[in-house]
This record gives sequence, structure tokens and C-alpha cells, in this order.
Amino acid sequence: MATVLLSATPRSTRGKGSARKLRQTGEVPAVIYGHGREPQSLSLNTRDVEKLLVQISGTSTVVELSVGGTAVRTLIREVQRHPFKRDVLHVDFQELVAGEKVTLSVPIRFHGVATGVREGGGILEETLHQVHVRVDPSSIPDHIDVDVSALTIGHSIHIRDLALPEGLEVMDDEDATVCLVSAPRAVVEETAAVVVDPLAPVAAEPELIRKTKADEEGAEKAEKTDKKK
Repeated sequence: MATVLLSATPRSTRGKGSARKLRQTGEVPAVIYGHGREPQSLSLNTRDVEKLLVQISGTSTVVELSVGGTAVRTLIREVQRHPFKRDVLHVDFQELVAGEKVTLSVPIRFHGVATGVREGGGILEETLHQVHVRVDPSSIPDHIDVDVSALTIGHSIHIRDLALPEGLEVMDDEDATVCLVSAPRAVVEETAAVVVDPLAPVAAEPELIRKTKADEEGAEKAEKTDKKK
């Protein structure tokens, strides 16, 4: 379980105006809630928060929040950013308590080179990059390892195939595909092409009907006769 440290300062002011002024001073408004406690407003150093979010997986990393000298183990539940500048506008923390399970997303890390890729030129398709789980805070994993080395073309790994730590309850469908090795694109295109059997009968071309010279002369005589009439 990965744990990082972050300092926070309690604040008594609330509202959009207060939050705007706070950001102008290089601080980020935040809140901590959970374990039956009243939500508590906090302020964080902007640089510390930005640096932290680059280094960690926010969904599964435990943040030990120092609030007024008291350490509180938390998870980041939401990070609000500016739609264009991408600046952090607000952070929500949930307090963690041993014995109270939490639901969170754990990232997947793929290892190895699939046999189908190495020997058959196949393509490894990673269809899932995280797993939703329910777990005690003391057993939160940093990530879930997936070894793809044995995968051949046309084969896949599903949620049910994962080697998960004890006490981890998966919330996703066990039949969901985590990754698969597909055939090389050239092979797929060749298979999809229409194959012509050289022994198959060839359809005869329509016969071109030509008028004989006698027919043409007869037609000319009939035309002259009609004109005389």
C-alpha cells in the first residue's frame, strides 16, 4: 500500500468568493469527510498538491493528511480542475478507518511480452486499465499485476483470471476482458478477402447477336415498300 504525506490547514471560511481569494494566494480549497464526521474545510499549498497528483495514482494511494498537527489517513475522492487551464480548483478527501471497507479503483500493470506478439506478430489490446474493488483500508494494493507472457493469438485474460490479494472484493463483471492478443492486421485483411477458386465454372458471357447481310437487305426492302404505300 502506497502512502504519501501532505499538509493541510483548517479554514473557517466557505463559499465561492472565499475559495477564489484562497486560490489567489497560492492555496487550494479542500474538504475532508467520512467516518461519521462533519465535513471539515481545509486549504492546501497549490504547488504541493500539483506535485503530489503527478507522482501518485490518486484513486488508490493513501494520503496521510496532517491537519493542524493531527495525522489523518485519507483517499482523494475528487479533484476539480479548471476546464481550460487545468489548474486544481478543489480537492475532496475521505477519511479511512480500519475495519470500514472502501470502494476504489486500483490500476492494472501489464508485464511481459505476449507469445502471440513475439512469435506471431499479433497485437496486444489492453481493454481495461483499472479494477473496481472493495477492500479494508489496511489492505489497499498499489496496483494489480497482469502477466501477459503466455498469451497467444486469439486468447485473452479476464477479471476472473487475475491473481488478486486476499481480502479484495472485485466489483466488476468477472467475465470482463482485461486484455487480448489479436491477429496481425495483414492476416485479418487476407482472411477477409474473397478467394477465387480456379476450378469453379466461369459464367458464360452473353452472346452478341449480329444481323446477317440477308436480314439487313430484307429490312431495307420492307422499309422502301412502306414508304411507297
